[in-house]
Amino acid sequence: MVVLNKIYTKTGDAGETALGNGARVAKHAMRVSAYGTSDELNCFVGVARLEASGDVDAALRRIQNAQIDLGADMSRPDMEKAAEAEYPPLRMADSQVDRLESEIDAMNDALDPLRSFILPGGSALSAHLHVCRTVARRAERLSVELATMEAVNPAAVKYLNRLSDWFFVAARIANNGGKDDILWVPGANRA
Repeated sequence: MVVLNKIYTKTGDAGETALGNGARVAKHAMRVSAYGTSDELNCFVGVARLEASGDVDAALRRIQNAQIDLGADMSRPDMEKAAEAEYPPLRMADSQVDRLESEIDAMNDALDPLRSFILPGGSALSAHLHVCRTVARRAERLSVELATMEAVNPAAVKYLNRLSDWFFVAARIANNGGKDDILWVPGANRA
């Protein structure tokens, strides 16, 4: 259980922060950038939830919770020592990826196939979900880059990959089941 009695500690004033295992690293370290972008994504999901209701809102809440799981996972770089830790680190699981895939498939079954790229927008919820999609892609890119330098849980990277797909399909659902998607018109603004 997490207990936060004091919010500021002054331990980061010199540009360092503590990882989940207690190691001190620069605040601009790739690992911090990766899980920090996942936290940023979680904030954008919170904004999207202001426009959501019912099943979509419930799914977005699950995603927000999973984003905290992802941050906990990414903040613990010592994957090989996890079993020895006093408190075993929380790791993303393939079951979380599987859930996203089944939700994507269910949403996609209700949509007509795309015949063009779409422009982000339409409804307010769709626009917010497209922002979530692009921030999820950025978090994924940073996680993939981190994985070239240090150990990263492969399920965390897969989760981010599927999550951006989930946001794309959910954005189409939010646009009246895709009927209100704004289609890209190639070369429409040429003189």
